[in-house]
Amino acid sequence: MPVTFDGKLVIAISSRALFNLSDSHRVYLEEGLEAFQDYQVQHEDDLLEPGDAFPLVKKLLAINELEQGKGRVEVILLSRNSSDTGLRVFNSIAHYGLPITRAAFASGESPHRYVSAFGAHLFLSTDPGDVQQVLEAGYAAATILSGGQCQRPDGILRIAFDGDAVLFSDESEQIFQSDGLAAFTENERQAARKPMNGGPFKPFLAALHQLQNSFPVAGCPIRTALVTARGAPAHERVVRTLRDWDIRLDESLFLGGLSKGEFLRAFGADVFFDDQQGHCESASEHVAAGHVPHGISNTKKGPSQD
Repeated sequence: MPVTFDGKLVIAISSRALFNLSDSHRVYLEEGLEAFQDYQVQHEDDLLEPGDAFPLVKKLLAINELEQGKGRVEVILLSRNSSDTGLRVFNSIAHYGLPITRAAFASGESPHRYVSAFGAHLFLSTDPGDVQQVLEAGYAAATILSGGQCQRPDGILRIAFDGDAVLFSDESEQIFQSDGLAAFTENERQAARKPMNGGPFKPFLAALHQLQNSFPVAGCPIRTALVTARGAPAHERVVRTLRDWDIRLDESLFLGGLSKGEFLRAFGADVFFDDQQGHCESASEHVAAGHVPHGISNTKKGPSQD
């Protein structure tokens, strides 16, 4: 029978998000593709240093070592390298003992088209263009920013999400952008019992939730959190939407416009996903952050509610 990923959480990641490839990327930018290829082959036995998403991937793969999580997480490498130049990447994967066995090497082209082929729930990359194309295809994706990595040493994977334009659609955010905070608040009050449409990260959250359900609540190795600028009364619609989706979030922080960084640090997030570039840059001072270039805030400059 063919191998399937049914029941698995599938994460696709670029080689530059997994490892620090700044040296070879600099060669590519300054000297071109041929020089880059020569450099990678010449240095294929030189181990790569971990990249910005390496700690997150390591924690994800560690779930497979638990009895209830055995074989439930699949990480796939998607790379602009060729298989020849990508040998250095796989040598480093072997060195760090990462159980990553599947990859797509696109030889200079964007590998984004393989996200759907693999059925990945999430794509992480350092290339905003690739991330944008994956989002447009209907899959969760984020650009990993360099910055802080606030991890707790208890082995629990902690993932935090922004709300509007990430977990939820940006319909409410559009009202805030066009008509202001008072109109946004009144709309959310009136629509409190109307579930919001899902955003690009809803399927990823659902897959995480399914994986969490494999474990007893007290011993689950995954914790999730909503960290949103919303406050009362706009909180009620969020609560009722998640209830309608039958998805649990372990923690929900309704900050009413407060800066998110310190709260993310207190939560101990391994990664935080937000549609606002400024919020991501601020958060990256404390934790790893992934920018989700989706929704009106990425097409129109101005303040954002979330």
